Amino acid sequence: MSTQSNKPKARLPRGLVDRHGAELTATRAMLDKIRAVYELYGFDALETPAIEYTDALGKFLPDQDRPNEGVFSFQDDDEQWLSLRYDLTAPLARHVAEHFDALPKPFRSYRAGFVFRNEKPGPGRFRQFMQFDADTVGAPSVSADAEICMMAADTLEAVGIARGDYVIKVNNRKVLDGVLEAIGLGGDENAGRRLTVLRAIDKLDKLGVLGVTQLLGEGRLDDSGDFTKGARLDAPQILTIRKTMLRGTPKPMNEDPVTISETSWLDQLERDFADNETASAGVRELRQIAQLCRAAGYGEDRILIDPSVVRGLEYYTGPVYEAELTFEVKDEHGRPVRFGSVAGGGRYDGLVARFRGEAVPATGFSIGVSRLLHALAHLGKMDAEPEIGPVVVLVMDKQPERIADYMKMVSDLRANGIRAEMYLGGGGMKAQMKYADKRNAPAVIIQGSNEKDAGEVQVKDLVEGAKIAAGIADNAEYRAARPAQFAVKEAELVEAIRGVLERRAAPSLGLAD
Repeated sequence: MSTQSNKPKARLPRGLVDRHGAELTATRAMLDKIRAVYELYGFDALETPAIEYTDALGKFLPDQDRPNEGVFSFQDDDEQWLSLRYDLTAPLARHVAEHFDALPKPFRSYRAGFVFRNEKPGPGRFRQFMQFDADTVGAPSVSADAEICMMAADTLEAVGIARGDYVIKVNNRKVLDGVLEAIGLGGDENAGRRLTVLRAIDKLDKLGVLGVTQLLGEGRLDDSGDFTKGARLDAPQILTIRKTMLRGTPKPMNEDPVTISETSWLDQLERDFADNETASAGVRELRQIAQLCRAAGYGEDRILIDPSVVRGLEYYTGPVYEAELTFEVKDEHGRPVRFGSVAGGGRYDGLVARFRGEAVPATGFSIGVSRLLHALAHLGKMDAEPEIGPVVVLVMDKQPERIADYMKMVSDLRANGIRAEMYLGGGGMKAQMKYADKRNAPAVIIQGSNEKDAGEVQVKDLVEGAKIAAGIADNAEYRAARPAQFAVKEAELVEAIRGVLERRAAPSLGLAD
């Protein structure tokens, strides 16, 4: 038998959380609304396992000098390395490559599940979190990218984000690559510096132009005293990046740039990089995406071409997009800031090709479930009340024949679609009532010997009783009044409980409509 000294300590690892009650109910409701939009667009469900062969996942994690450091990995009994997936896209690429001949092309699927990052946890940064993705594999046209952007906009509105509180921002990795080529950062020998530049631009929302400019140069010292090494670009290179990627005409180094329209920015790129085929191809694709979105009724207020969008993952090859919530919240210092990104994605034509040796075009979109749920809570779109619990049948007599009576009551309620349970603990009346309260039960059913002899049960409406009890100050008066408690015949129990539930007027399961 374990002694006190060698008992394990009940503790949760850093970067992980337990979730229950109202949060799980709200999550389920939100996922149902997202799923409905995905299916409306013709996407089908797919599930892949949480564990993949390590080499199948590839080395694509953001913010890692050695990407395998960010993955939870282990060896199985035949010495093969396995890893927990770090996103839902790499497993999709494996699935498509493995079943390529059997799948319809384009292959349109959606997946929801937990992903895992072996990274240092912090505020809002977890080692396990849920994503909800939709991808089209086998569609080379940017029409597929435009459709994903439209679906992203429709999804945000479906879960309760009002038009004007979000924007889907779109850029193209070809534009980014072309600009970097033009300033002398082309070729394999500059791959590391290109990645440093892209990661710096990706931090524009957090650090502003000054912070990004520092990361493009020698580096940046943050508020905690940590120094991040920069890309070490020279002044002309930094000026080109600021002019083309940070959206607008450069201003003094400590100020953000003037915003210009998407058409003006695309015209500027076309003029400045006319001799660079990579950038020019990216500009043409962005123009086409904008044209398709506008023709379908999605204006710049919903889907916007924006040069600052980078996306951290290395496998993107074309259009990239990010869903940003534009309403203000307070940061850890109490300063007003935009809520920021809740989803993103892009084109990744090389992922499936890793397995097949031939180009397989693909594009997709991933929602950060917990972050979107947090946004809905901030906007008051998430119901804060826990889910209504089961009706609880109290056990007043523990004789076997009486237990059978209580079990029959529960069975009758369930047979009529009413959530119910019989108390299975060992406590008395007071403990059972406390249990029902903690379970958020709408009502309890009581049948002692007197009620049994009369062929009746007592129904106590806990919600109505709590309201009435709030106006009763005296304990004796409370016991005499027995608020919201009434007797019904056994045969009328189901209808009586239905009446209690209808009076409860239950809110929607988790998300306010």
